[in-house]
Amino acid sequence: MTCNEADILLHALIDDELDAGHAREVENHIATCARCTAALKTYREMHAAIAAAEMRFTAPAHLRQRIEAAIPQARGTSRRSLLAGFAMGSAVSAIAATGIVAIVLRNHDEQRIASEIVSAHLRSLQAGHLTDVLSTDQHTVKPWFNGRLDVSPPVIDLTALGFTLIGGRLDYIDGRAIGAVVYKRRAHVINLFVAQTPNAGHSAARTEDVQGFNIRRWRDHGLNFWAVSDLNADELAEFSDKFEKAMQANGTG
Repeated sequence: MTCNEADILLHALIDDELDAGHAREVENHIATCARCTAALKTYREMHAAIAAAEMRFTAPAHLRQRIEAAIPQARGTSRRSLLAGFAMGSAVSAIAATGIVAIVLRNHDEQRIASEIVSAHLRSLQAGHLTDVLSTDQHTVKPWFNGRLDVSPPVIDLTALGFTLIGGRLDYIDGRAIGAVVYKRRAHVINLFVAQTPNAGHSAARTEDVQGFNIRRWRDHGLNFWAVSDLNADELAEFSDKFEKAMQANGTG
């Protein structure tokens, strides 16, 4: 240990703030160093002088009274109101925690379903799996779903708008059968998955990238829609916009 290191630790040694190992190192150094021995003696004398001096000051009584008078007096809190406050805080915390859990679970479900959508899309691209009913006529494709699903998906011919209807099929997402209406944009397949939902409200379409595929999701007329493709996001958004406008013009298809 050097003198500089020992000098830093001398005050801690005097105040008994060093652990046994460091205290032993400082003491061993002091035993062989006249300079640090003298410094320790000076520090101890100064420490004793400060401890012996009357350095405390007692404030006069009138100062205490002035300070207490300036502090607003808080109303007494009854046991009942205190318990009620704790109960209210616990209830608010429970509600907040429940809301957070619900959001986390909903996000987890959405991610899981999005992953299943992509898997179903990939399966459909295998030979012989794309359509159960092959037709460009919406009046052939839509009736095919009747009796196979509780609610038939809307089938809209968008060929004139650049998205060719080629058929439909049944698929399984989230453990239940749903309809898939199949379109093409040049060589790109678009699977439009449609499932019934108890939520009848409308939600605006949004796009997300899942495993390298774009998924465009929205809700309308008590149905959830997922359009999935390797099309770029702008063209897939164009597809969903034209589909929604056609639904508004033609009812639910």
